Order: sequence, then C-alpha cells, then structure tokens
Amino acid sequence: MPYAAVNGTELHYRVDGEQNSNAPWIVFSNSLGSDLSMWTPQVAAFSKHFRVLRYDTRGHGHSAAPQGPYTIEQLTGDVIGLMDTLKIDRAHFCGLSMGGLTGVGLAARHADRLNRVVLCNTAARIGSPEVWVPRAARARGEGMLALSDAVLPRWFTAGFFEREPLMLAQIRDVFVHTDNEGYASNCEAIDATDLRPEAPGIRLPVLVISGTHDLAATPAQGRELAEAIPGARYVELDASHISNIEQADVFTKTVLDFLAE
Repeated sequence: MPYAAVNGTELHYRVDGEQNSNAPWIVFSNSLGSDLSMWTPQVAAFSKHFRVLRYDTRGHGHSAAPQGPYTIEQLTGDVIGLMDTLKIDRAHFCGLSMGGLTGVGLAARHADRLNRVVLCNTAARIGSPEVWVPRAARARGEGMLALSDAVLPRWFTAGFFEREPLMLAQIRDVFVHTDNEGYASNCEAIDATDLRPEAPGIRLPVLVISGTHDLAATPAQGRELAEAIPGARYVELDASHISNIEQADVFTKTVLDFLAE
C-alpha cells in the first residue's frame, strides 16, 4: 500500500487512472468514520477521464492517527502536502461531510492549487459542541462499536438499509475499526472549525450537493453554503448523508457533468 510522509503523518493513499498520464487530477476526501473505500462507486467512471487520488484522512483507515486534537489547518495541509509529494500542481477536489469541510478550507485558502470543487453533504460550520464534545468522549471512552448504532442510521435512509445489507456491513466494518483517538481528534477539528466568514471569498467554480433526508448536514445548510459562495450551484439528491453511495449513479453523473464544463 502506498504511503506518503506528510506534515509528520503517514498518509495512506491510492491512485487510479494512471494509464493516461496527461489526464487532469481529482482528489477525493472521505467523511468522518469512513476511509478511501467510500469512493469505490465512483472510481471506475472517474478513472476514465481523470487521475484519481484517494486518501485516508489522518486518524482514519490505514493512515496514522497522531495525538490530537486535529485542526482544519492540518486537514487542508495534508491535502496540499500529499499533492506536493505526488507533484500535483492543480487538481479538482471532491469531499463529503468532513471531507467537504476540508474542501471549503482548501477553496478559501489554497485556490491556486484547485480547479473545480465539489462540496457534498457538508457545511461551512457542521454541528455544535453539544454534538462533538460528547461524541469525542464516547469514542475515547467506549470505542467505535458503541457509536455505530447511533451514527450509521443517520448516514442512509431506512429504504437503503433494507435494500443493501451487504454494503452496509462493509461500511460498518470500516467505521468500527476506525481508530478511537483518530476519530475523536477529527471530531474536535470539526467542532473548532467555522469557515462561514471565509466562504464568500471563494472564487472557484463550486458545486454543492446535499441529501434531501440528511440530518447531519441538512439541505438548508447546503443551500446556505452555496448561496455564500459567489456563483456556486446547488443540487439536492434523494439520499441521506452519504449521497455518493446511496445515489451512486446520479451522484457520479452530476459531478462528472460539472467537471466537464
């Protein structure tokens, strides 16, 4: 498995679509409690047109989980550092939830490294201390298995739960094996981040995607984010929080169409 030493942290990453060395790059950033495998439904379609870079956010998957708390500066710096290591001058970026928050930070602070940005099921300010402080404490004190029954039902609609038991078992497996400290430290990074003052300064082409049934990052928050970013467009899918999996085909087409403009 490929790793890169970035900002003092070993980050696990994966590249697809290398057969076309002149293709533009796209970076995918995972949600809290998942890893780069969450983007599997998109890889085949995107690798036909792009060099696809997926990575495990620090504290997740096979990346290292250094002592926290983490910060949005670290999460965005990890992306820039990984791009530097792989000699990627500019890339498109697509992030979901925590990955979307990372994308807001990148678009606001590192616009010279990005082309088009897709912000999914996210907001410039996600949740509140009432959500994140006890969540982090529970991850540290009780572990991820204890959190899974509370968190995962918010990721998908009830219908999806009924239709896709195998896929949900795989997603649950990733969640419960996420490092306790890494998860908690990312909760603290999200809790400490409010990018609402910076969003109006973003000057890149931006697509915001929300899920109609999303309780974690609501459609109202998605619309607020899109309205704050000059020229951003907004699309709402019939999904809950992990829209790229629940509505994989329409998600993929929506993003590809946006990037092809």
